[in-house]
Amino acid sequence: MASDFSIRGVVPPVVVPLRSDRSLDVDAFERHINRLVDAGVAGLFFLGSSGEVAFSTDEHREQVIREAVRIVDHRVPVLAGCIDMETQRVMYHADKVMELGADAIVVTAPFYAIPGPHDVENHFRDIHAHIGAPMFAYDIPVCVHYKLSPEMLVRLGVDGVLAGVKDSSGDDISFRYLCIYNTDAGHPLSVLTGHEIVVDGAYLSGADGSVPGLANIDPDGYVRQWNAYQAGDWETVRSEQDRLARLMRITSVTKGVGGFGAGVGAFKTALHEMGLFPTNQMPMPVEALDGDNVAAIRGVLRQIGLVK
Repeated sequence: MASDFSIRGVVPPVVVPLRSDRSLDVDAFERHINRLVDAGVAGLFFLGSSGEVAFSTDEHREQVIREAVRIVDHRVPVLAGCIDMETQRVMYHADKVMELGADAIVVTAPFYAIPGPHDVENHFRDIHAHIGAPMFAYDIPVCVHYKLSPEMLVRLGVDGVLAGVKDSSGDDISFRYLCIYNTDAGHPLSVLTGHEIVVDGAYLSGADGSVPGLANIDPDGYVRQWNAYQAGDWETVRSEQDRLARLMRITSVTKGVGGFGAGVGAFKTALHEMGLFPTNQMPMPVEALDGDNVAAIRGVLRQIGLVK
């Protein structure tokens, strides 16, 4: 029996503001969450890649979810990343975030000791049997080195194990088949794209929403795009996507950095330049962007009209 938890619309994976000592800046976090909710998002995803889950101690994870649940205050669903190397560690995180009031959990395939397809399916089934909460599969093979198959995902949706999927695989062919199989099975899954740049293509495929890190910078643009999609206004869907694709250049105009430092580092730097984050501090061992890289990001923001 499919899950009765569903979500449609824009679900930003929330970037976490840090003080200069790398502790959570609760005041900035509250302002940022309120800004996203006020923009009309459908939910918020905490402790994903943009939320620095891979850099977070258990104590920091719990603080982020505790504060998030308090600040959101039931205005939109809170999705909490329970991401770890193996099943029992994920169960531990799931117990914690549900105790703190999260509405759903988000789980990747196991990693480090890379399992086979049967083990991956058991991973999701065992977690669901343990926690019984709405669960989203997070398909991000670049980080966990395993690609979740559309067939397995839909099967788990039909069986009520999964409520949805956040697809950050970058595999548009697989995503198209996921949408087709999901429709053929009666739509048991909320299928969300993690793309920033081709959300319009995902909507054309039948996606139920998006989880774009860039929505931390411009939530209004992604919400306008979603509303246009719901109205069948494909010209606005495309034009908003073109503008957002230009904005996404903040992650590629930097020099001498890569990976997390260039991606989330650019998001934090943009939020700082826009006056929304007091710092662009990054977790250890990642250095905050500075100098010419900050100037390059500000140049993109100026071109888009987000700063003067």
